Amino acid sequence: MLIVMRQDASPEQIEEVVRVVESKGCQARSIPGGDRVSIAVLYNKGALEEAWFMDLPGVKQAIAVTRPYKLVSRETKPEGTQIRVGNVTIGNGRLVIMAGPCAVESETQAMTIAENVKKSGGDMFRGGAFKPRTSPYSFQGLGEAGLKILAKVRESFDLPVVTEVMDLSCFDMVEAYADIIQIGTRNMQNFSLLRRAGEAKKPILLKRGMSATIDEWLMAAEYIMAGGNPEVILCERGVRTFVRHSRNTLDLSAVPVVQRESHLPIMVDPSHAAGFRDQVMPLARASAAANAHGIMIEVHNEPEKAQSDGAQSLYPNQFETLCRQIRAIEGILKEK
Repeated sequence: MLIVMRQDASPEQIEEVVRVVESKGCQARSIPGGDRVSIAVLYNKGALEEAWFMDLPGVKQAIAVTRPYKLVSRETKPEGTQIRVGNVTIGNGRLVIMAGPCAVESETQAMTIAENVKKSGGDMFRGGAFKPRTSPYSFQGLGEAGLKILAKVRESFDLPVVTEVMDLSCFDMVEAYADIIQIGTRNMQNFSLLRRAGEAKKPILLKRGMSATIDEWLMAAEYIMAGGNPEVILCERGVRTFVRHSRNTLDLSAVPVVQRESHLPIMVDPSHAAGFRDQVMPLARASAAANAHGIMIEVHNEPEKAQSDGAQSLYPNQFETLCRQIRAIEGILKEK
């Protein structure tokens, strides 16, 4: 249930509503809006009577939320969420471009790519310090040394950094260095990790599981928000199907569906969906045309020598061209 307060509701009236909600054995979560406060009622064991709340001073409306995901739903928060990270805002109508290598391999490599990302018009730098790999013999990342390199990239180029957390043991370390903490596709339903992400003080980029439905994906986001972290960014990265011409199948229909169902911003990762360089730029352009809030692109100055996902990484000159194309598409969408 969502309890909508009147515009002139006093702090004392809001506190009284919270007290009544908690007296029913539920949890109350205040959701500040543009001109009024709403209170989400969570963890109710059964149906709640609207009449229990409608007569309380300061209450304007009590609305039953029909979706299993409460805090994530547009029923709870009709306006889109905007997430500010450094000098970048995700969800304000301008498509955000995150770019960088799949894995941070060295300081020279990261700084070279970051310089190209910045020059080409990228907004944020992505790079893995901890890498979940299919083979135990593949490069697993530099760990904290990689995180320190990412911090140097941020300082040198004024680019907020995005990196993946693998498990609970490294969460505190990643949170200390990253501007946005990524939870990857293999961890989308790692519920211990999601609960820890709910306690984080940094935004969470939650990738869709490779076999997850949209409802399962949104429920994973609900875990994070229910834990107390309202700053969640969703990322479509392709789902597993029977096709062989690409690594995964990019589900661009997820963009309008998520935007209808949820107030959270949604990005697209065409690099991991494609798996092949020649598909990345067309899928990125399609993501922009689908009105995604952002895209995540893998870029490498020497992809033939990359220790992770070189085949899907764009060369810097390709990324520069893509940035121009993305901004052109964005301009067309804004035409009235």
